[in-house]
Amino acid sequence: MAFEFPIRIYWEDTDAGGIVFYANYLKFFERARTEWLRALGLGQRALREHSGGMFVVVDAALKYLRPAHLDDELIVTAQLQEAGRAGLVLAQQALLADPATGQRDLLCNGTIRVGWVEAASMKPARIPAPILNKLNP
Repeated sequence: MAFEFPIRIYWEDTDAGGIVFYANYLKFFERARTEWLRALGLGQRALREHSGGMFVVVDAALKYLRPAHLDDELIVTAQLQEAGRAGLVLAQQALLADPATGQRDLLCNGTIRVGWVEAASMKPARIPAPILNKLNP
């Protein structure tokens, strides 16, 4: 089941035509992943402070299907696809939400690969077992 995070589109998210700037979907996906981790009890600041490590994006592939516009309500999802010893693969979507009908239309989807690194050196490392267990029960 995918984690869901609501996002409203503001002027700062759009280009001169009132359409969401394509790179902002990466920001929306980052927010959803961060809140997904927080919902699992894995706040990113605490992860770094207590484990000495953190997740970093190593690869992102997005497909844009339809634009979002100023004032739209989006639901941004994050769903774990793979959990390895040193990284994760997540499927993410940005959906246009119609509160009146409950209908959702897919605007953008992506596959995001994150790796675990030692915060001090930024060198790849294994995800600590307690963290991996929370991510992949």
